[in-house]
Amino acid sequence: MSQEFKQLDLHPELLENLDSLGYQQMTDIQAECLPLALAGEDLIAQAKTGSGKTAAFALALLQRLNVKRFRIQSLVLCPTRELADQVAKEIRRLARRIHNIKVLTLCGGMPIGPQIGSLEHGAHIVVGTPGRIQDHLRKGTMDLSNIHSLVLDEADRMLDMGFADAIAAILSECPKERQTQLYSATYPEGIEAISRQYQRSPKRVTVSRTHSESNISQQAYAVEGGELEKQELCNQLLAQHQPSSCVIFCATKKQTVEIAQSLNEQGWFSLALHGDMEQRERDLSLLRFANGSATVLVATDVAARGLDVDTVELVINYDLPRDAEVYVHRIGRTGRAGRSGAAASLVNDKQRRAFADIEAYLNKEIEWSEPPRIDDINSIDQRPKMVTIGLDAGKKNKLRPGDILGALTGEAGIEGKYVGKINVLQFHAYVAVARAVANKALKQLQEGKIKGRKIKVRKISRPNV
Repeated sequence: MSQEFKQLDLHPELLENLDSLGYQQMTDIQAECLPLALAGEDLIAQAKTGSGKTAAFALALLQRLNVKRFRIQSLVLCPTRELADQVAKEIRRLARRIHNIKVLTLCGGMPIGPQIGSLEHGAHIVVGTPGRIQDHLRKGTMDLSNIHSLVLDEADRMLDMGFADAIAAILSECPKERQTQLYSATYPEGIEAISRQYQRSPKRVTVSRTHSESNISQQAYAVEGGELEKQELCNQLLAQHQPSSCVIFCATKKQTVEIAQSLNEQGWFSLALHGDMEQRERDLSLLRFANGSATVLVATDVAARGLDVDTVELVINYDLPRDAEVYVHRIGRTGRAGRSGAAASLVNDKQRRAFADIEAYLNKEIEWSEPPRIDDINSIDQRPKMVTIGLDAGKKNKLRPGDILGALTGEAGIEGKYVGKINVLQFHAYVAVARAVANKALKQLQEGKIKGRKIKVRKISRPNV
């Protein structure tokens, strides 16, 4: 039986805002965790991305927050900047009826100076990555002595990324009398160790899979050769499915680059995503994949955490994960919101046992298929539907999405339906436009003015791996 948010003892302004956002019914993770979190219990919750877990812990943080006390009262640790940005954005959405709440994001890959300035001005809630939070603690620019609520979001990935020591150092700076909520998609031994050391009689919550595999077609393909055979099989699978968006999961950073380069040589618009990329490169790759101007994203599991794309049509497991739960998390990128999706797994002899473990976990057999054989791939239009146009101006220049949209639909006369996602960052902005009107849009933005001034504009045509 579904439960409604109004059944909870939340502040009226939180309930009013939830209603205005269209949040009436709680998801499973929210119904299980929120009453416990609101009661001040420590939690260890196992839930996947897309389960609504952010709202589960965010509402508890906001309920307990004392706005008049301008100190850092809540800290949320995330494995990646992308996830931290998403979490902070959701907290701000949930808090918008409460005046004067300040949510600060502190992540690596950004200059630390402005962050120090923001901390000097104060904040109520900080969302950040362990490495950057530890940097501030070392510099003495951050005080955690007033923390009453701590959240470790996607704790398993933070451990995978080697943040165990950083987490321990951060937690040692927090008051012992605090609430600690730990959210994890999987439950490795390291999670148990963190829970034992840093939580007090935590309540355990496990929510069943958030994505039904019933609308995801799962196929397995036997691989007898090496990397070249696997890369060609990816090429064939893309030709067979012709997806507008595909994520290929592999094991190493080196593979992400090699596979993306191979697919680009075959004509597919492919991007690599791995942990050694500069933050700006990572941001641009994610942005281009999300706005539909790149078809394929080749990523490691860690790098793909925080990927916020609802319409992935095909997932390819170039390498099988060691953990069956990670497999479910991967294929759950497709088949969302009732859509159909497809997942293909490339399995060599060494991975047969891992494949059997996945089938046992799913309690079903995955169908083995013959590799597709499409000879005339060059006749397929492999170009993505959208093209990204970059502008050398951003929030610091007071640029807003509406300014860009107006410049395109007003003077240029381009219909709004041909304009896709608009992302305005601090110093740059990006707009996706339909390929059919890309040249017209580029010419208009180059020759016209936005907010009364000329802005340098360029078309970002081919992906840089």
